[in-house]
Order: sequence, then C-alpha cells, then structure tokens
Amino acid sequence: MSRAHWFLPDMPDVLGLLRAQLALTVRGMDAFAAWAAAGGDPELAETVRVIEHEADTAKGAVRDALRDAFVTPLDPEDIFALSRGVDWILNHAKDAIGESEVMGSPPDAATATMADLLAQSVRQLEAGVAQLAVRGSDACEAADAAVKAERHLEKAYRGAMGALAEVDDLRVVMGRQELYRRCSRMGEAAVDVAERLIYAGLKEN
Repeated sequence: MSRAHWFLPDMPDVLGLLRAQLALTVRGMDAFAAWAAAGGDPELAETVRVIEHEADTAKGAVRDALRDAFVTPLDPEDIFALSRGVDWILNHAKDAIGESEVMGSPPDAATATMADLLAQSVRQLEAGVAQLAVRGSDACEAADAAVKAERHLEKAYRGAMGALAEVDDLRVVMGRQELYRRCSRMGEAAVDVAERLIYAGLKEN
C-alpha cells in the first residue's frame, strides 16, 4: 500500500445503501398491500415481517456509512431523515398487521385501498431518491406524486371512518378504526419523507 493511499478518505456508497433500504421498503409495502387485498393472508403477513427485519438491517448500514463517510453526496442529516422516515412507514405496516391479528380484525376493502395507495406512494419516494443520485436531477415530481397518493389515501380514510357509523358491532368498529388510523399515520410519514426529499434536492441544485 502506498503512503498516499493511507490518507484517502473513506467513501462508502451512502446513497446506494439508502436506495437498497428503499427497495426493501417497496417490497415490504407491496406485500402489505397484497396482505390487505387478500383479507389478512398469514403468509403475506410473515413476508412483511421478514422484509421489515431486512430493512432494519439496511437502515443500520446507512447509519454506519454516515458515521464512517468522510464526505456524503447529500447533507448527512437529510440522508438520516430519509432513512428514518421510510423505516417508520414499514414499521407501521408490520404493527398494523400485528394489531389486526391480535384484535381479530382482518383488513377490509377500505384498508386494501389505503394499503395500495401507500405502496404507490413509497414507489414514488424510491423514484425520487433515485433522481437525487443523479447530480442536477429534480426529485420534486416524484415527491409530489408521493404526496398526491397520500391525499387520495386521506380521502379514502375519511370515507371509511364515516362508513363505520353504519356498523353496529363495536368490536368490528374498534378493529377497523385502528387499521384505518395506522394507514393514515403511514401516509403522514410518507409525506414527511417526500417533503424532506424536496428539501434535500433544493439544497443540492
């Protein structure tokens, strides 16, 4: 090893690691949407849990790379916030499945609609981060599309909550309310990531 090489800064592929975490998150949210559409299929529930665990490991890799990197392609705070935000989304999905199982309240059509919109939103977040990886590219369009999907989710959420007024079984009402609220919180987390994506892009351009 040459003496000059001793002083080369460490350059881990931080954005590549973040994109790997997002790819897992997309897979996990697609599985969550499939779980909801299938009325709570146990095998798909386990798929979400397995992917969520893999995504936690990927999040740790992003954190370690941020600690070790001499320089990063984006502000380290932005990368950390993006990684943390997408982690929250998938964590909420795993928790929603657990609550559904514990409460004996399988996902209904409204939950399936919201889960599909969440999966769409996360795919747009993945596209936005991919744009950030290209110097001079604009992530705003993808981020705006992620927010738009969440706005559709909120409309579905309000409609579903209103429809519960017609349900007489209190156990059903309570179970569905919790699922709907969990989906709404996932949507809010997706918007936070989208807004951070826009902010990070503005600072780089």
